[in-house]
Amino acid sequence: MADYIFIRKSRNALSSFLHLFLNILLGVGSIFITVVSGSWIIGLFLVLISKWRMFAVRPRFWFLNLKSNLVDLIVGFSFVFLTYFSGMTLLPVHYTLTALYIIWLVIIKPITKESGNLIQSIFAIILGTSAVILATANLNSAAMILLEFFIGYGASRHVLCQNNNTKDFELTSLICGLLFSEISWLAHSWLIIYSFGTTGIILPQLAVILGIVAFVFHKVYAETTKRDGDLKLKDVTLPVFFGILTIAVIVLGFSNPFFNV
Repeated sequence: MADYIFIRKSRNALSSFLHLFLNILLGVGSIFITVVSGSWIIGLFLVLISKWRMFAVRPRFWFLNLKSNLVDLIVGFSFVFLTYFSGMTLLPVHYTLTALYIIWLVIIKPITKESGNLIQSIFAIILGTSAVILATANLNSAAMILLEFFIGYGASRHVLCQNNNTKDFELTSLICGLLFSEISWLAHSWLIIYSFGTTGIILPQLAVILGIVAFVFHKVYAETTKRDGDLKLKDVTLPVFFGILTIAVIVLGFSNPFFNV
Protein backbone atom coordinates (compact mmCIF):
# COMPACT_ATOMS: atom_id res chain seq x y z
CA MET A 1 0.00 0.00 0.00
CA ALA A 2 2.84 2.35 0.91
CA ASP A 3 4.55 1.54 -2.40
CA TYR A 4 1.34 2.33 -4.29
CA ILE A 5 0.99 5.73 -2.56
CA PHE A 6 4.64 6.52 -3.29
CA ILE A 7 4.23 5.62 -6.97
CA ARG A 8 1.01 7.67 -7.17
CA LYS A 9 2.69 10.73 -5.65
CA SER A 10 5.70 10.30 -7.91
CA ARG A 11 3.46 10.21 -10.97
CA ASN A 12 1.58 13.30 -9.80
CA ALA A 13 4.86 15.15 -9.20
CA LEU A 14 6.17 14.12 -12.62
CA SER A 15 2.92 15.15 -14.28
CA SER A 16 2.99 18.56 -12.57
CA PHE A 17 6.62 19.10 -13.54
CA LEU A 18 5.93 18.11 -17.15
CA HIS A 19 2.93 20.44 -17.31
CA LEU A 20 5.01 23.31 -15.91
CA PHE A 21 7.84 22.58 -18.35
CA LEU A 22 5.51 22.51 -21.37
CA ASN A 23 3.90 25.79 -20.34
CA ILE A 24 7.29 27.49 -20.02
CA LEU A 25 8.32 25.97 -23.35
CA LEU A 26 5.17 27.34 -24.98
CA GLY A 27 5.75 30.81 -23.51
CA VAL A 28 9.38 30.96 -24.61
CA GLY A 29 8.93 29.12 -27.91
CA SER A 30 5.96 31.07 -29.27
CA ILE A 31 7.68 34.42 -28.65
CA PHE A 32 11.18 33.65 -29.87
CA ILE A 33 10.10 31.56 -32.86
CA THR A 34 8.05 34.55 -33.98
CA VAL A 35 11.11 36.78 -33.66
CA VAL A 36 13.46 34.36 -35.40
CA SER A 37 11.08 33.42 -38.23
CA GLY A 38 9.80 36.95 -38.79
CA SER A 39 6.29 35.50 -39.11
CA TRP A 40 3.32 35.18 -36.79
CA ILE A 41 2.09 31.94 -38.40
CA ILE A 42 4.30 29.50 -36.47
CA GLY A 43 3.57 31.26 -33.18
CA LEU A 44 -0.18 31.00 -33.71
CA PHE A 45 0.24 27.37 -34.69
CA LEU A 46 1.99 26.63 -31.39
CA VAL A 47 -0.82 28.32 -29.46
CA LEU A 48 -3.42 26.24 -31.32
CA ILE A 49 -1.44 23.03 -30.74
CA SER A 50 -1.46 23.78 -27.00
CA LYS A 51 -5.29 23.85 -27.20
CA TRP A 52 -5.57 20.41 -28.83
CA ARG A 53 -8.16 19.32 -26.26
CA MET A 54 -10.62 21.74 -27.90
CA PHE A 55 -10.70 19.49 -30.96
CA ALA A 56 -10.29 16.11 -29.23
CA VAL A 57 -14.08 15.74 -29.15
CA ARG A 58 -16.85 15.32 -31.68
CA PRO A 59 -17.04 18.21 -34.20
CA ARG A 60 -20.45 19.30 -32.89
CA PHE A 61 -18.71 20.39 -29.64
CA TRP A 62 -15.97 22.42 -31.35
CA PHE A 63 -17.92 25.69 -31.44
CA LEU A 64 -18.84 25.41 -27.76
CA ASN A 65 -15.23 24.66 -26.85
CA LEU A 66 -14.10 27.60 -28.94
CA LYS A 67 -16.36 29.97 -27.00
CA SER A 68 -15.24 28.48 -23.68
CA ASN A 69 -11.57 28.99 -24.59
CA LEU A 70 -11.86 32.44 -26.14
CA VAL A 71 -10.01 34.24 -23.34
CA ASP A 72 -7.03 31.87 -23.45
CA LEU A 73 -6.92 32.08 -27.25
CA ILE A 74 -7.14 35.87 -27.19
CA VAL A 75 -4.22 36.04 -24.77
CA GLY A 76 -2.09 33.55 -26.71
CA PHE A 77 -2.75 35.14 -30.10
CA SER A 78 -2.16 38.62 -28.66
CA PHE A 79 1.27 37.70 -27.32
CA VAL A 80 2.27 36.37 -30.75
CA PHE A 81 0.99 39.43 -32.63
CA LEU A 82 2.47 41.89 -30.13
CA THR A 83 5.80 40.12 -30.57
CA TYR A 84 5.49 40.29 -34.35
CA PHE A 85 4.65 44.01 -34.38
CA SER A 86 7.52 44.74 -31.97
CA GLY A 87 10.00 43.89 -34.72
CA MET A 88 12.51 41.15 -35.38
CA THR A 89 15.36 42.77 -33.42
CA LEU A 90 15.44 41.59 -29.82
CA LEU A 91 14.36 44.36 -27.47
CA PRO A 92 13.35 44.48 -23.79
CA VAL A 93 9.73 44.19 -24.94
CA HIS A 94 10.34 40.65 -26.22
CA TYR A 95 11.69 39.50 -22.86
CA THR A 96 8.80 41.28 -21.12
CA LEU A 97 6.25 39.53 -23.34
CA THR A 98 7.91 36.17 -22.70
CA ALA A 99 7.83 36.68 -18.93
CA LEU A 100 4.20 37.84 -19.01
CA TYR A 101 3.12 34.87 -21.13
CA ILE A 102 4.79 32.43 -18.74
CA ILE A 103 3.14 34.21 -15.78
CA TRP A 104 -0.21 33.88 -17.58
CA LEU A 105 0.25 30.17 -18.29
CA VAL A 106 1.69 29.18 -14.91
CA ILE A 107 0.05 31.55 -12.40
CA ILE A 108 -2.92 33.50 -13.76
CA LYS A 109 -4.61 30.99 -16.05
CA PRO A 110 -5.01 28.19 -13.42
CA ILE A 111 -6.88 30.50 -11.00
CA THR A 112 -10.49 29.38 -10.53
CA LYS A 113 -11.73 31.94 -8.00
CA GLU A 114 -14.25 34.61 -9.00
CA SER A 115 -11.72 37.42 -8.59
CA GLY A 116 -9.21 35.41 -10.62
CA ASN A 117 -11.69 35.01 -13.49
CA LEU A 118 -12.13 38.79 -13.63
CA ILE A 119 -8.35 39.29 -13.63
CA GLN A 120 -8.04 36.80 -16.49
CA SER A 121 -10.68 38.65 -18.50
CA ILE A 122 -9.10 42.08 -17.95
CA PHE A 123 -5.72 40.60 -18.87
CA ALA A 124 -7.23 39.36 -22.14
CA ILE A 125 -8.91 42.71 -22.81
CA ILE A 126 -5.74 44.77 -22.38
CA LEU A 127 -3.55 42.40 -24.41
CA GLY A 128 -6.21 41.72 -27.04
CA THR A 129 -7.03 45.38 -27.58
CA SER A 130 -3.34 46.26 -27.82
CA ALA A 131 -2.81 43.62 -30.51
CA VAL A 132 -6.00 44.57 -32.38
CA ILE A 133 -5.08 48.26 -32.53
CA LEU A 134 -1.64 47.50 -33.96
CA ALA A 135 -2.98 44.91 -36.40
CA THR A 136 -5.81 47.09 -37.75
CA ALA A 137 -4.09 50.48 -37.74
CA ASN A 138 -4.11 50.67 -41.55
CA LEU A 139 -7.40 48.84 -42.08
CA ASN A 140 -11.00 49.95 -42.16
CA SER A 141 -12.45 50.75 -38.74
CA ALA A 142 -14.92 47.85 -39.16
CA ALA A 143 -12.09 45.34 -38.60
CA MET A 144 -11.20 46.81 -35.23
CA ILE A 145 -14.83 47.16 -34.17
CA LEU A 146 -15.60 43.53 -35.07
CA LEU A 147 -12.55 42.16 -33.26
CA GLU A 148 -13.31 44.26 -30.18
CA PHE A 149 -16.80 42.75 -30.14
CA PHE A 150 -15.27 39.26 -29.85
CA ILE A 151 -12.91 40.43 -27.10
CA GLY A 152 -15.76 41.98 -25.09
CA TYR A 153 -18.01 38.97 -25.66
CA GLY A 154 -15.31 36.44 -24.76
CA ALA A 155 -14.13 38.30 -21.67
CA SER A 156 -17.66 38.75 -20.33
CA ARG A 157 -18.68 35.17 -21.06
CA HIS A 158 -15.56 33.89 -19.31
CA VAL A 159 -16.43 35.64 -16.06
CA LEU A 160 -20.13 34.78 -16.08
CA CYS A 161 -19.71 31.16 -17.20
CA GLN A 162 -16.75 30.37 -14.93
CA ASN A 163 -18.62 31.84 -11.96
CA ASN A 164 -21.55 29.48 -12.71
CA ASN A 165 -23.84 32.36 -13.51
CA THR A 166 -26.10 30.61 -16.00
CA LYS A 167 -28.87 33.23 -16.00
CA ASP A 168 -28.83 34.97 -19.40
CA PHE A 169 -25.02 35.00 -19.55
CA GLU A 170 -25.07 34.76 -23.35
CA LEU A 171 -27.25 37.87 -23.67
CA THR A 172 -25.15 39.76 -21.14
CA SER A 173 -21.97 38.75 -22.99
CA LEU A 174 -23.41 39.98 -26.28
CA ILE A 175 -24.31 43.31 -24.64
CA CYS A 176 -20.75 43.63 -23.33
CA GLY A 177 -19.39 42.86 -26.81
CA LEU A 178 -21.61 45.54 -28.34
CA LEU A 179 -20.49 48.01 -25.65
CA PHE A 180 -16.86 47.33 -26.55
CA SER A 181 -17.64 47.82 -30.24
CA GLU A 182 -19.35 51.13 -29.56
CA ILE A 183 -16.50 52.47 -27.44
CA SER A 184 -13.97 51.32 -30.05
CA TRP A 185 -15.92 53.04 -32.80
CA LEU A 186 -15.98 56.30 -30.83
CA ALA A 187 -12.26 56.07 -30.07
CA HIS A 188 -11.11 54.95 -33.51
CA SER A 189 -10.46 58.44 -34.86
CA TRP A 190 -8.06 59.25 -32.01
CA LEU A 191 -6.22 56.15 -30.83
CA ILE A 192 -3.49 57.09 -28.39
CA ILE A 193 -0.45 54.89 -27.86
CA TYR A 194 1.82 55.25 -24.84
CA SER A 195 5.46 54.38 -25.46
CA PHE A 196 8.06 53.61 -22.78
CA GLY A 197 11.42 54.90 -23.94
CA THR A 198 13.53 52.58 -26.08
CA THR A 199 12.16 49.40 -24.51
CA GLY A 200 9.71 48.84 -27.35
CA ILE A 201 6.88 48.46 -24.83
CA ILE A 202 3.67 50.22 -25.85
CA LEU A 203 0.22 50.49 -24.29
CA PRO A 204 -2.87 51.85 -26.07
CA GLN A 205 -5.05 54.15 -24.01
CA LEU A 206 -8.15 52.35 -25.27
CA ALA A 207 -6.90 49.04 -23.82
CA VAL A 208 -6.74 50.54 -20.33
CA ILE A 209 -10.14 52.22 -20.69
CA LEU A 210 -11.83 49.01 -21.86
CA GLY A 211 -10.23 47.11 -18.97
CA ILE A 212 -11.77 49.61 -16.53
CA VAL A 213 -15.14 49.46 -18.33
CA ALA A 214 -15.14 45.66 -18.03
CA PHE A 215 -14.36 45.85 -14.31
CA VAL A 216 -17.22 48.30 -13.65
CA PHE A 217 -19.62 46.41 -15.95
CA HIS A 218 -19.21 43.13 -14.10
CA LYS A 219 -19.26 44.71 -10.65
CA VAL A 220 -22.59 46.35 -11.50
CA TYR A 221 -23.91 43.11 -13.03
CA ALA A 222 -22.84 41.11 -9.96
CA GLU A 223 -24.67 43.51 -7.64
CA THR A 224 -27.77 43.41 -9.87
CA THR A 225 -27.79 39.60 -9.85
CA LYS A 226 -27.24 39.47 -6.10
CA ARG A 227 -30.29 41.68 -5.52
CA ASP A 228 -32.49 39.99 -8.15
CA GLY A 229 -32.66 43.13 -10.26
CA ASP A 230 -33.66 45.41 -7.36
CA LEU A 231 -30.58 47.60 -7.68
CA LYS A 232 -30.11 50.95 -5.98
CA LEU A 233 -27.53 53.56 -6.92
CA LYS A 234 -25.78 53.31 -3.55
CA ASP A 235 -25.07 49.62 -4.21
CA VAL A 236 -22.81 50.44 -7.17
CA THR A 237 -21.62 53.93 -6.29
CA LEU A 238 -18.06 52.87 -5.44
CA PRO A 239 -17.19 50.91 -8.62
CA VAL A 240 -18.99 53.39 -10.91
CA PHE A 241 -17.29 56.37 -9.26
CA PHE A 242 -13.93 54.60 -9.47
CA GLY A 243 -14.46 53.86 -13.17
CA ILE A 244 -15.58 57.37 -14.14
CA LEU A 245 -12.85 59.07 -12.11
CA THR A 246 -10.07 56.81 -13.43
CA ILE A 247 -11.15 57.17 -17.06
CA ALA A 248 -11.45 60.96 -16.63
CA VAL A 249 -7.92 61.15 -15.22
CA ILE A 250 -6.55 59.03 -18.09
CA VAL A 251 -8.33 61.01 -20.81
CA LEU A 252 -7.70 64.47 -19.37
CA GLY A 253 -4.29 63.96 -17.81
CA PHE A 254 -2.62 61.36 -20.03
CA SER A 255 -3.66 62.22 -23.56
CA ASN A 256 -0.28 63.46 -24.74
CA PRO A 257 1.16 60.36 -26.38
CA PHE A 258 4.48 59.83 -28.06
CA PHE A 259 2.52 59.01 -31.19
CA ASN A 260 -1.04 58.43 -32.43
CA VAL A 261 -2.23 55.57 -34.60
